[in-house]
Amino acid sequence: MNRPAPVSARLPDFTWDTLDAAAVKAAAHPGGLINLSMGTPVDPVPEVIRRALADAADAPGYPLTAGTVALREAITAWVTRSCGARPDGLGVLPTIGSKELVAWLPTLLGLGPGDVVVVPSIAYPTYEDGVRLAGATTVRADSLTAVGPTSRVRLVWVNSPGNPTGRVLPATHLRKVVDWARERGAVVASDECYLPLGWTAQPVSVLAPEVCGDSYDSVLAVHSLSKRSNLAGYRAGFVAGDPALVAELLKIRKHAGMIVPAPVQAAMVAALSDEEHATAQRERYRARRETLWSAFTNAGFRVEHSEAGLYLWLTRDEDCWDTVDWLARRGILVAAGVFYGPGARQYVRAALTESDERIASVAARLAEL
Repeated sequence: MNRPAPVSARLPDFTWDTLDAAAVKAAAHPGGLINLSMGTPVDPVPEVIRRALADAADAPGYPLTAGTVALREAITAWVTRSCGARPDGLGVLPTIGSKELVAWLPTLLGLGPGDVVVVPSIAYPTYEDGVRLAGATTVRADSLTAVGPTSRVRLVWVNSPGNPTGRVLPATHLRKVVDWARERGAVVASDECYLPLGWTAQPVSVLAPEVCGDSYDSVLAVHSLSKRSNLAGYRAGFVAGDPALVAELLKIRKHAGMIVPAPVQAAMVAALSDEEHATAQRERYRARRETLWSAFTNAGFRVEHSEAGLYLWLTRDEDCWDTVDWLARRGILVAAGVFYGPGARQYVRAALTESDERIASVAARLAEL
């Protein structure tokens, strides 16, 4: 009997599995492993959020896929405050973190064979994974003129601040992308998970009037509380923008049972309503960024972009796997640039998400012979 190929056959090996050998080498360092390879928060979940989660723990019934009224209001208020959006005509929807939405958005939008999705030339791997799952075609491009006149483009991903580069796209660039997509009937999905972490540049949301004008038509912004509020373990995210597109996503997600648990919804309300903890966490990352920037540049690395976000984009002008190995011998694990596209072969990505003690140890290790 001929069976169809498994869906997993459409996907490459899981990206971080290829770091296993380097991780073993780094763990053998006498001082232990300093893991800068993933943006996994290590700081405690703020008390105000944990309290809200615990208070909502008695939740025997099914939660709303659309989110509680309180959560929808909290998302709208935060997007208005932090993204410069107008609350009128704005659709919002909680998601089970942001990664699942990124991976399934092409499928949820009905894309398939023959459709084209544009992603940044150096990009978060899940954009392309989502295209593969839908059976569509990926085009990597930072300039839409490079895409050509094709009418097959159905979705354009933008990511500012960018992962892995930390690059911030100006409002004028984002506006051109939105105008281009609207002329062709395509959707613009903006991954803005690192929007609150601007360092030497101020990120702009696709929901800001200077980008999308007086309408959210064909525009979606994707956000996460993983980095802002240390909620990676809660899987707490949301999408905001075109109310017709959000309504369509809601219809499908209701059928599929893609629901944020009720206690997590309550925790999200607390997180979005409190800026004090987010400001404190941002300052932790600012200090760690300064320490790592000095440590790597003093060791001969060059930092490119990295004006925002949770990472440093580093190069020694050599193959990224040579750099990964050099750092692993010093007990430091970073992500290889090729994870993010063929144009990143001479780069590595270092995250700011290690303890203050481990971050402080990086400089001493980089000075080792």
